[in-house]
Parts: sequence; C-alpha cells; structure tokens
Amino acid sequence: MDLQLTGARAIVTGGSSGLGLAIARGLVEEGARVALAARDPRRLRTAAEGLAGTVLTIPTDTTDDAAVRSMVNAVVAKWGGVDVLVNAAAEPSTTAPPALADLTDDEVHRDLDTKVLGYLRCARAVAPHMTAQGRGRIVNVSGVNARRTGSIPGTVRNVAVAALTANLADELGPAGVGVTVVHPGLIETERVHALVAAGAAATGRAEDEVRAELAATTSLRRLVTPGEVAAVVVFLCSPRAAGVTGDAVAVAGGNRGTVHY
Repeated sequence: MDLQLTGARAIVTGGSSGLGLAIARGLVEEGARVALAARDPRRLRTAAEGLAGTVLTIPTDTTDDAAVRSMVNAVVAKWGGVDVLVNAAAEPSTTAPPALADLTDDEVHRDLDTKVLGYLRCARAVAPHMTAQGRGRIVNVSGVNARRTGSIPGTVRNVAVAALTANLADELGPAGVGVTVVHPGLIETERVHALVAAGAAATGRAEDEVRAELAATTSLRRLVTPGEVAAVVVFLCSPRAAGVTGDAVAVAGGNRGTVHY
C-alpha cells in the first residue's frame, strides 16, 4: 500500500533515540522529509547519520515554548510547511514508580511539562500551518499506563495526552487535520533494557527472569519492538488514515486481563 507520504514534511520530537528514532526511520523509508527535534545536539547528529533520506536536526527543548515555535518556524522556512507532527518527547524513567509518600510535586510537574504541555506547545505551533493548507496529521505517543494503575505520574500524564488528543481532534478536524494517540506498552528500547537491569539489581534475580515476567503481561507473551510501534504510527501519519481521529490505538502486544470497548 502506498501511504502517500512521499515528500511529506514531518516533525518528530524525541527523535534522537528509542521509539522516536524508529518512527523517524519509518517516515523516511516512506519518502517523507523528517525534522528530528530533541535536546541533545550530539545525539541528534548521530541519529540523522543513521537515516537514509532528507533529514533536518533541530535541537529543541519542548518545555520551552519559544524554542518550540523557533523549531517549527525553521521547518517551515526550510520546507514551506508542516504536514505531520509526531509528539514522542518524554521524560525517561528507568526506576520503579515512587510510592505516594515519596512522590514529589516536582516529579509530577516535570512529567506533565514535557509530555502534556510539551505536546500542546508543539501542536499549537504547527496547527496554523496545517489548517491554512487544509490538511495535516498529528500523532501523540502516550502509553498503556493510561489504561491501568501502578504509576501516578505515568497514568495521569498518559490520560491527559489522550484527553488533549480528543480536544485537538474536535477543534482541528473541520480544517482537515487529524489527531490520534498511540499507546505503546513496554517496548524493546534502551529505556526498557535499563528498567530490566534495574529490576534485576533490586531483586537479585536474573535479567532474563525479569524480562519474562514483563512479557507475560502481554497477550503475545513478548515485548513489541520499536519497529512494530513505528509501523502503526507511520500509517496514522498518512492520508490513508484520514478516517481515524480523536481516538487511541494501543500497540502493546495486548493488555492481558482487560477489556476496552
């Protein structure tokens, strides 16, 4: 299937590593031009060197509204507009979530500032360009924590992203802009590898045992790969997904023991 993304102008935040980089690779492979936005210039350069296509790197802190607007303006100046935004920038977590008594306001604020307000800032900056041209796709990467307990900041921020998505879809839909949210589960990234190592160190168990325990929570009995999540995101970025907006798509290998309808 031709996803009709050849020449599309895309921005991927959090695009220097992990899932963001996998999504950027998927978009490039479909012929899109991709602007990678992340905080670390060195990691951005390394990421861009591994992508065979038209790639622009723009060091950006999405907690800074002026930096976000400057990044979007740079893409528009270079390519004449924006067709796709993938919000994937989030604070990394390599430890178990804190208990209520240990959870600080600063930890929650940091999560929300990056993953909720950061997504809002980016959407707000690209929306005028998308609505003016009468088309566009925004995909917000959230997480299956939106559908379960276990981490107060994780659940709150991911539910908030889903709520943001639905509101953006309602407002921007009449102008031809679709907005969706993707809920990955635990995926085979550097972050999960660190979580497995931390869990093994904390419990004295082997890493393989910890990984098997995590995999057992999925219907597939394995963790999904970044490429598998990226394939779904790239489809949602395409004109082929025009009929999908405001809704969530989980790509977590199945969330055992729950029913969503």
